[in-house]
Parts: sequence; structure tokens; C-alpha cells
Amino acid sequence: MKKLLSHIKKEQVIGVIMGVVIAYAITAIAFIGAAIAITYTNLQETTLPAIVMVSVVVSVLVAGFDASRKAENKGWLWGMIAGLLYAVIFIGIIVWVADGFIPDMRQLTIMALSLVGGGIGGAIGINFAKK
Repeated sequence: MKKLLSHIKKEQVIGVIMGVVIAYAITAIAFIGAAIAITYTNLQETTLPAIVMVSVVVSVLVAGFDASRKAENKGWLWGMIAGLLYAVIFIGIIVWVADGFIPDMRQLTIMALSLVGGGIGGAIGINFAKK
């Protein structure tokens, strides 16, 4: 196991963590904006699932992009790792708030969007990596 993890650099792990932190800042801003819009406009609560999915996609694209900028190669993989970490935390929050785990298509969709979005963001971000 040690040999398997020996090629991972500290900067890459920090890049993934920072990417996820930035992604959650984006998510928080999107959710606060949605709450304000629903409260003070005619925007219906039925739009919330779409707002959540769009904010997840944008956030994991940014997380993957940022995570892969610290990588030397395989940006898509580092982006997917950031997306996976984002999704695990997001679903963990859902489980905590909902008082238990009830698997449904929404959580599976969030997981899939996070992996794919993170991978795409990582593939783009590796080309902007500081070398």
C-alpha cells in the first residue's frame, strides 16, 4: 500500500482539498442566492432540484479544474477524485440533515455528475497547470 501511494505528492492532495473547499464556497453562494430568489421573487420551490444539479455541476467542474492544476499528469483522475470527495461530503450532509440514508436516484445522479464533472474539469485544468 505504501508503494502504491508513494508517487502521490503533498501538493496534489492539497490541490484536491482546496478544489473541494472552493467548490463548496460556490455551492453555498448558489444556495444562498436561490434562497433569496425564492423568498423575494415569484420563483417557485419546484425549481430547487434544477438549481441543486446546476450548482453541483459547476462546483465540481471548478473542483476538478483546481485539483488538476497541482498534478503533473492524469488531470482527469485528480478531477474525478475531487468530484468524488465533493459528492461523498454532499451526500453525507444530505444523510445528516434527512436523519438517515434513503438511497434514491437524486443521490446517484449527484454522484455520477460529480465524477463526470470533476473528470472534465480535471482534463481542462491539467492544461492550465503551472509547470
